Amino acid sequence: MELEFCVPCLFGLEGPTASELKRLGMENVRAENGRVLFSGTQRDIARANINLRTGERVLLVVGHVRADTFDRLFEGVKAMPWEQYIPADGQFPVKGHAIHSALHSIPDCQSIVKKAVVERLRTKYNVSWFRETGEKYQIQFAILDDVAWLYLDTSGAGLHKRGYRPVGNAAPLRETLAAAMVYLSGYRGRDSIYDPFCGSGTIPIEAALAALNRAPGLKRDFAAGTWRWVDRSIWDEARDEARDREYRGTYSIWGGDVDPACIEIARANARRAGVADIVRFETADARSFYRPEPGVVISNPPYGERVMERADAERLYRQFGQAAARLRGWKFYLLSSHTEFERAFGRKADKKRKLYNGMIKCDLFMYTR
Repeated sequence: MELEFCVPCLFGLEGPTASELKRLGMENVRAENGRVLFSGTQRDIARANINLRTGERVLLVVGHVRADTFDRLFEGVKAMPWEQYIPADGQFPVKGHAIHSALHSIPDCQSIVKKAVVERLRTKYNVSWFRETGEKYQIQFAILDDVAWLYLDTSGAGLHKRGYRPVGNAAPLRETLAAAMVYLSGYRGRDSIYDPFCGSGTIPIEAALAALNRAPGLKRDFAAGTWRWVDRSIWDEARDEARDREYRGTYSIWGGDVDPACIEIARANARRAGVADIVRFETADARSFYRPEPGVVISNPPYGERVMERADAERLYRQFGQAAARLRGWKFYLLSSHTEFERAFGRKADKKRKLYNGMIKCDLFMYTR
């Protein structure tokens, strides 16, 4: 049975996520604002969840319907084939969001969706009450411009939760965004990678995983792993396939931070990620950063919004920019929300790309020549 899937992603990452899915051989890949759609089979539930670096989760599309009234929402959801996925004893909680739509009350929409699914399953299973004691089938809805999309969440915890970072620093960078920064830098394991503001080590660790071509979801479980209509063997097969695609080599990946506590956290995270042997972390001040041989800096310096005051951030950018000016033949990929970043850094970026770090609108400033 062919299935339809949706991978939500941070705004600005639609291209990298679509590229990942195409490299995995997924069919009918279409990038839209904040999400990528694709077609696949049951086997691809496991393959997408285990391998995706930049997507936030893998949602199974149950259907979509025009929903500018509660009646239309109810009837549309009721007409969808929920019995194909949710057994009579399954748990099916509902959550979702609405944007630019007539139906903007989330609690009311949750209630309507729940009632519609209950009504559909009641008819199909010929029961009057659902105990919901079995495995969990999380229903999600997204209503945009009066069109409601209904999904089942196959991932459970978001895909950014790789499992290696139980403790972060004061302003952690989401793993999916770090992976996207590595991807956008063009890194394929050959360059020397440096992060002078490494914090809890997310960018160097994601660079190491990319260099090894190691699937980020190898060590974690997913919601669809408990679903009884999903063949359990697909998970072992997908993990074996992912391991067969790993690389072996010698890599140069370094992370530095002025805070020794961050370095200890980064080292622990690298051990949990299984990359401690190819990533080196050191206590170091970015303001005096220097290496004799050219490399690539991929970093997320403080913005002046959550950790430092903006004036302090500008001063840091200026001092780091002075250190960077001494480096010839280097490339820099620096993420910041600071509107005066280029002025403070001392150079206009060759290219900029708008990204979001959580709810913070940022630019990836790319210095490539």
